[in-house]
Amino acid sequence: MKIGKVEITKQDKLLFENPDYSKKDIAEYYSKIWKNMKLHMIGYPVTLQRFPNGIKEKGFYQKNASDYFPKWLDRVEIQGRGDTLTSYPLCNDVDSLVYLVNQGTITFHTWLSSTHDLEKPDKIIFDLDPPKDDLSMILEAAFDIKEELENLHLKPFVMTTGSTGLHIITPIKPEYNFEQIKEFAKKVAYHVTKNNEDKYTTEQRKDRRDGKIFIDILRNAKGQTGVCPYSLRPISGAPVATPLDWSELAKKDFDSQKYNIKNIFRRLGQIDDPWKDFKKSSVSIADGIKYLKNLS
Repeated sequence: MKIGKVEITKQDKLLFENPDYSKKDIAEYYSKIWKNMKLHMIGYPVTLQRFPNGIKEKGFYQKNASDYFPKWLDRVEIQGRGDTLTSYPLCNDVDSLVYLVNQGTITFHTWLSSTHDLEKPDKIIFDLDPPKDDLSMILEAAFDIKEELENLHLKPFVMTTGSTGLHIITPIKPEYNFEQIKEFAKKVAYHVTKNNEDKYTTEQRKDRRDGKIFIDILRNAKGQTGVCPYSLRPISGAPVATPLDWSELAKKDFDSQKYNIKNIFRRLGQIDDPWKDFKKSSVSIADGIKYLKNLS
């Protein structure tokens, strides 16, 4: 079986069970969702989360493109610590995406900066995971972060991670380096926490959080990644990291794993992609940096 120019090998091999989804099913999903993913994939170094034998066995993360990856699959070489050089794969077209799925990739994690300027991120991520997997606990936090970002004249977007939590992501102009962006995100989180000290914390150590919601800004560093919108997650049912409209968080049936490989296209057939204007919403954070500096 071929999808585009990629031959799908061992197409009947089960990658998910109960319900069952084969490698063919996963490859077909990604080839179809590409039109929604490409906005968030093209030009971004990607870390692969691979499960060659399906999710019932332990998978692994891969940053460096394998020597046997085809020459037509784009790469970008990034200098790490010392003399370390990593050749990250790029998904600049649907064939590259499907090829990597054929290698057993279930989930795609992308950098916060692109090949346009790898030193300057074009988005900021706030990661919310609920204590004891109680999603209701982080909904209020999501709206408080949204309000804070809007007060700074930024446009926040929200998505399920397809796992237990939410990502609040705001697109920005790539004007500042990772250290500056991480410091900005830290001040936003600190300000939200300061106004709600009984509910939120920026304390990294779990044993010091006292049951409060951790506002995680640690992904805003060079080499860190976020799950790419519309990626599948290696969880039974094949849930999808799904971009949402903010109004959806208020629905009674809201669940971070509500959308999956089986129902995501029905959703996209009924509504516009809530993140279709993501790139167009990028703004400078220069004024926000000045404002938060004056508060501290």
